[in-house]
Amino acid sequence: MGNSYYFRKIHSLLGVIPVGFFLIEHLLTNYEATKGPAAFVDQINWLNGLPLVLLLEIVGIWLPLLYHAVYGLYVAYQARNNVSSYGYFRNQMFMLQRVTGVITFLFVAWHLFETRLQVALGNVAHEDLGRTMHDIATNPVIFTIYVIGVVSASFHFCNGIWSFLVSWGITVGPRAQRYSSIVWMALFVVMSVMFIMSLVAFTGSEFSVPVEAHSGH
Repeated sequence: MGNSYYFRKIHSLLGVIPVGFFLIEHLLTNYEATKGPAAFVDQINWLNGLPLVLLLEIVGIWLPLLYHAVYGLYVAYQARNNVSSYGYFRNQMFMLQRVTGVITFLFVAWHLFETRLQVALGNVAHEDLGRTMHDIATNPVIFTIYVIGVVSASFHFCNGIWSFLVSWGITVGPRAQRYSSIVWMALFVVMSVMFIMSLVAFTGSEFSVPVEAHSGH
């Protein structure tokens, strides 16, 4: 592509701002499940009560996510590891970034089909998403797939932030890049643990029954 530099910059920027924001929001929303079904449903209803929520989703999440995912797959297909330029560790991180990108793309598409699309089709009410997640989390095979998916998404985001800071000239020296690796890998661990705690919370029997949302938002 003649304009690949700009396409890559847009891809990088979208991966941090709208797509990264969506991942963090998703993490915090699902983490509410650790406080019980009522807290989770209350958070879901608060999000869906935001003004122009559908427009916000389309413009602020789905279109940027679609671009980031499709162009990311193209980058993964074109990518070639370069040990001599980046060294063994960073080359492995480069490879993992591409692998987790593909896994995350497939996982997010599947997860959206099981949840958001079912709500849009009227098959599942927002208040029943807790029960939907309970059915998902109590299946050992699907639970394992979800763990792989959320860990991959967390790594892809955090390592992607490291690459973003380098490519945008924010962390320019080896020392800054080394400290940046430590910070973002620590965040990767925290995010992974929070996502897994959320999945474990959904296995609780209290999510198998309908629950009324509490007021307060």
